[in-house]
Amino acid sequence: MARKKAFDREQALLKAMNLFWEQGYETTSTEDLLQAMEIGRQSMYDTFGDKQSLYLEAYQRYQAEFGLESSDTMRLPDSPINWIKNSFLAIAQKSPEERAKGCMGVNAVVERIQFDPEVAALVQAGQIRCVAMLTRLVKAGQRKGEMDATLNPQQVGQYLLSILQGLQISAKAGTPPEVLAHTVELSLRSLEPR
Repeated sequence: MARKKAFDREQALLKAMNLFWEQGYETTSTEDLLQAMEIGRQSMYDTFGDKQSLYLEAYQRYQAEFGLESSDTMRLPDSPINWIKNSFLAIAQKSPEERAKGCMGVNAVVERIQFDPEVAALVQAGQIRCVAMLTRLVKAGQRKGEMDATLNPQQVGQYLLSILQGLQISAKAGTPPEVLAHTVELSLRSLEPR
């Protein structure tokens, strides 16, 4: 008869996600994970597989919960440009500790994407979803007269993703919040109707 797990799988996964997010893949040891998750080695292997499998699942959990594309935009906001602006400004408004932690997605790009095809595939899929969501917001903003109707929505969606990733990297590098906010203002000004 199989023994019942003595830990909450979802809580253990969240703890692993936060540790990978804070420390990165390479500097997080299996021992670090076992301590953070408060489980034994065999329980980790039986439940999540190896460190790589756990990282991939933790990263998918991060995308589902914190990725911009996970936001509730099924119902379009009244002001798409304000929604984008507020989402981007939220990066500048985070605490110094949160800004230093960065974005797990951007961290994965910097640390893992060049030599880990599984992470690369997850990152690319997340970026495609994010650009699709941003493109949808741009189209809505153009219909409402908030954004220049002559701009290509898909290209603007890609541009906005690049701005978002740049903001995350700059925030992690210690750029002051007011500089990040100014970057948001300048970036969005280029989308105004002409």
